[in-house]
Amino acid sequence: QVQLVESGGGLVQTGGSLRLSCVASGFTWDRYHLGWYRQAPGKEREGVACISVSDNKTYYPDSVKSRFTVSRDNAKNTMYLQMNSLRPGDPGIYYCATLRRCAGPPADYDMDHWGKGATVIVSS
Repeated sequence: QVQLVESGGGLVQTGGSLRLSCVASGFTWDRYHLGWYRQAPGKEREGVACISVSDNKTYYPDSVKSRFTVSRDNAKNTMYLQMNSLRPGDPGIYYCATLRRCAGPPADYDMDHWGKGATVIVSS
C-alpha cells in the first residue's frame, strides 16, 4: 500500500524558513518522479516543486523559484522541501506526491499518489 507522510509544518514568521519532509513506504521510491503541492483556503492547489527520478532535475513555478528547494534521499525514501524567505502568500497545506511526469512545474494531472499534508502558517 502506497503511503506518503509529510512532516515539518508549523508556524513561522515572514522571512523565516521551514523544511518539510516526506517519507514514503509501500512502493519502489526511486522509480518515481516526486513533487510538492500546496493549497490555501479558498485557493486552487498549486504545484510548487518537482524532482525527476533519473537525474534529480528540479522545476519550480515563478512564485517560489529561488526560495524553495526540493531534494530527495533515495536511501531513506525521503523527500525534502526547504522553504526560505517565507511570505504571507505561502501558507497552506503542503502535500507530497508521486508524479507521472516531471518536465516543468507540476500540474494537478501529474499527481499519482499523495499524502495527507502538513500545515504551514506564516505570521506577519
